[in-house]
Amino acid sequence: MSSSPKSLNDVAWEQLFTKYDILNHIDANDRFEISATQIKEFREPRLMAKFDHTINLPKIFFDNHLAILPITRGDYVISHFDAYHKFEDDNIPVTRVSLPTYIQSLNSNSIPSEAIALNCAIAAGIVSDFLQDEDLISTVSGRMGSGSFGFEIINSKNHTPCRVQVNNSQIEIDAAYEGVRGLALFEAKRDLSEDFLVRQLYYPFRVWQSRVTKPVRPLFLVYSNGIYRLYEYAFQDPNNYSSLVLVSQKNYTVEDTAIEITDIQAVLQNSVIAFEPQIPFPQADSFERVINICELLNEQELSRNDVTEQYAFDARQTNYYTDAARYLRLLEKRKDGATPIYGLSETGKRILRLNYKQRQLAFCDLILSHKAFSDTLRKYLESGNMPANADIIRIMKEANLYNVESESTFERRSSTIRGWLNWILGLINAE
Repeated sequence: MSSSPKSLNDVAWEQLFTKYDILNHIDANDRFEISATQIKEFREPRLMAKFDHTINLPKIFFDNHLAILPITRGDYVISHFDAYHKFEDDNIPVTRVSLPTYIQSLNSNSIPSEAIALNCAIAAGIVSDFLQDEDLISTVSGRMGSGSFGFEIINSKNHTPCRVQVNNSQIEIDAAYEGVRGLALFEAKRDLSEDFLVRQLYYPFRVWQSRVTKPVRPLFLVYSNGIYRLYEYAFQDPNNYSSLVLVSQKNYTVEDTAIEITDIQAVLQNSVIAFEPQIPFPQADSFERVINICELLNEQELSRNDVTEQYAFDARQTNYYTDAARYLRLLEKRKDGATPIYGLSETGKRILRLNYKQRQLAFCDLILSHKAFSDTLRKYLESGNMPANADIIRIMKEANLYNVESESTFERRSSTIRGWLNWILGLINAE
């Protein structure tokens, strides 16, 4: 991350750190409190203090192992907080469910927001199955005050607990469902990421733990590409932000996810090899995230900086993944002055309207219409093993790739071929 291009947040925070000598204050006092008024001198606080994932942290925060937490409605504290939790590996089976036949206003192929994802998960019985609680009622949601509470959080620099006091900070709950067994508080996302900010679960948990007598159950729902990933967490010590543990985890879909090896072989056989576009050959190992960025751009065009700030990318990843999607003709780029603007192409829109199985096979067809990928997959199917890196590079060199010349570039880009083909192979018997 330290070598990524600087974002607007990077620049503004560097100016704030210089003006208020923040690093020296933290060295002397373990923390620095800053107001929204001070932040607004350089940029809007709503853009400057909300970092849902580690990758979104400004460069000066990341390089110095810092995080920021709200402590009132207009004040924040910066310190060496261990504030994020890495999502557990979700390479687990997918449970198939169905929407009730009488439901006409929900389309499982079109989930444009976190709210619709939650509604679909409720209607399909995903939430009640996961919580093992049948009689769920939607209760509190939206923005509200936190009241007052204190907690301990681990200092990531010296690994000791430090104390934080919160007084009427603003919290937001995406959805809450109350049943016999407890009150489930949901944080919902549509962007795939490696980790999340624990505050999103902890502050609502503390607020409602003090208001109800039944258990409060913090949950995370991540929806992407037809899969609902649910995680239930618990705080072993309610007064300790850093005591988060996973309780249970499950993946669901309301679509047919059964894809056989014969389906992949048919796509490979019928794919028509395309001319290599004059776009950098992809350096984006996770094809799931290529799909995810297309989903996030399905509703509106976004600038390069908006993609970086709003989703789980740094500036370099935004370049890599938008270029990867453009390479496959899923995204288009235009200029607004000097600003790159990205939007979904007609091909991308058509594919995202398909059902799960057709959508995955359409993505496979786009990938396998490029010779480097199709030839590598053929070699895999012949032997049952992923070709050695030297063999993949040899295949790449025969594929007339645009602007890939040095050995080190071939080496880096070969990981994309392995990553995308492993995604294709991972679709087989997905149900």
